[in-house]
Amino acid sequence: MQAFDTISIQTDERGVATLLLDRAEKHNALSAQMIQEITEAAKQLGEDDAVRVVVLKGAGKSFCAGGDLGWMQDQMAADPVTRGREAKALAMMLFALNSMPKPLIGCLTGNAFGGGVGMAAVCDVAIAAEGIKMGLTEVRLGLIPATIGPYVIARLGEANARRVFMSGRLFDAAEALDLGAVSKVVAPDAMDEAIEAEIKPYFAAAPEAVARSKRLALYLGSNITEATIDHSIGELVACWESETAKEGVSAFFEKRKANWVV
Repeated sequence: MQAFDTISIQTDERGVATLLLDRAEKHNALSAQMIQEITEAAKQLGEDDAVRVVVLKGAGKSFCAGGDLGWMQDQMAADPVTRGREAKALAMMLFALNSMPKPLIGCLTGNAFGGGVGMAAVCDVAIAAEGIKMGLTEVRLGLIPATIGPYVIARLGEANARRVFMSGRLFDAAEALDLGAVSKVVAPDAMDEAIEAEIKPYFAAAPEAVARSKRLALYLGSNITEATIDHSIGELVACWESETAKEGVSAFFEKRKANWVV
């Protein structure tokens, strides 16, 4: 398996692969390079017959703080075509993780914002440590949780998603569990044991049957299509073109309140 710069993969003798988001100094925020590397890693792990289960986790204090600041600045200066291409890259990263024919178990610690919530949503099981903070914070910038939206809605359901989808407020581990954003909440020192408990049953399951079962669940469930993905990208690009987004993102980088904040 190839070497990466922003992530790492370690596979043990049992076939448990740990996919580590490895930008601890940036709280594992998603850069263009990281998005591309995660997409490629998901493809490689999905095709590797030696891999039985994948564990997704973040290095350092946070799981994933959302979009990288440099990536956001690039989007501010980009034209609509470039913005659409970058949004497509993020959408296809999530699609690759969501459709990977291996069980994906999320280990969530610290913070998970924006795209980090989207990554939690594509995990088959997401386990959160007590003390985690989560939030769909895009609207604070005049943007929307577009490319992650199909997966967040699929995970939470529309009614629960609407509790947090458009307010931008943060929620804690207990509310994340109530919303369905995570499957289980454990003490930080119990995380390894909880992850192992999720892994163990797969060693008695036929890998091909697991892959087929996951594919069937996706088909019978949300069945996120290319049209769904393209619609979400179009909505995001339209937001980036708006004066609201220009004001919100500028205010963020200038460390001031946007003109709608009261």
